[in-house]
Amino acid sequence: MRSRHPQLNVHGELHHLLSIEGLPRAIIERILTTADSFINVAEREVKSVPLLRGRSVFNLFFEPSTRTRTTFEIAARRLSADVFNLDIARSSTSKGESLLDTIDNLTAMQADTFVVRHAASGAPYLIARHVAPHVHVVNAGDGRHAHPTQGLLDAYTIRHYKKDFSNLTVAIVGDILHSRVARSDIHVLKTLGVAELRAVGPLTLLPAGLEQLGCRVFTKLEEGIRGADVIIALRLQNERMRGALLPSAKEYFRNYGLTPEKLALAKPDAIVMHPGPMNRGVEIDSHVADGGQSVILPQVTFGIAVRMAVLAIVASSPRMQ
Repeated sequence: MRSRHPQLNVHGELHHLLSIEGLPRAIIERILTTADSFINVAEREVKSVPLLRGRSVFNLFFEPSTRTRTTFEIAARRLSADVFNLDIARSSTSKGESLLDTIDNLTAMQADTFVVRHAASGAPYLIARHVAPHVHVVNAGDGRHAHPTQGLLDAYTIRHYKKDFSNLTVAIVGDILHSRVARSDIHVLKTLGVAELRAVGPLTLLPAGLEQLGCRVFTKLEEGIRGADVIIALRLQNERMRGALLPSAKEYFRNYGLTPEKLALAKPDAIVMHPGPMNRGVEIDSHVADGGQSVILPQVTFGIAVRMAVLAIVASSPRMQ
């Protein structure tokens, strides 16, 4: 019988990674600690470990991606897995084949793990409920719902620079309404015990229920980032917007763009993060993105180690029952 929690096996171990929501703190901390052991693999003469030797990892990206897809591929290869990137535009899905039929055919090709990005919220859950008990599913972003490995690598980045979550004020700024990253960040940071979590943006881009998730809500950027230890800037998700939620990108930058002058309101040692891709001159000024407080590029580097940890942990769990 399957575990009532769709991500965990009957022993309470991580079998799929579908969302941060509902994950025990111990599992999150295990992923972050395991990532520590992979952080310097790239500096070794042999840039791989044999943990997934003989395993097959299939990257199924039904939406465009640069950082997530590439870092998952690097992570799997550094674990010595066989990696296959499905060309969605030229696959049978473009001819009308259903998602689950595609999964069944790839499973017949001895797939062990699927890394899935899909425009439909819940698609990785659908796949996880469908696959054979020995197959693992990792959500690389589904619709507006979740982006769990981004949330984990953001938490890892904050821990690297700030150590103790319990004294931190973290401000998430921008299009929170459409952001799966924001949702995963909120869940992981609250689970790890961040002292104060702020959601900052125009009212039209702030979803209902943020207070119930433990966030303080601000509609003025200056108030929202004042005294913050960490600022996570988000891009405008124009591809997910319906209707005119903002007057213009220029006006958005004037009111919510992170500039050096506005960053000065945060703590002097505050760090600036961004999940990418960045829209310079819209949500962030280049002087901030490239400045001394930016840790945007280290985020990408840490993402490889975190995704190695996720792939290694799910692959080591006993099969679902």
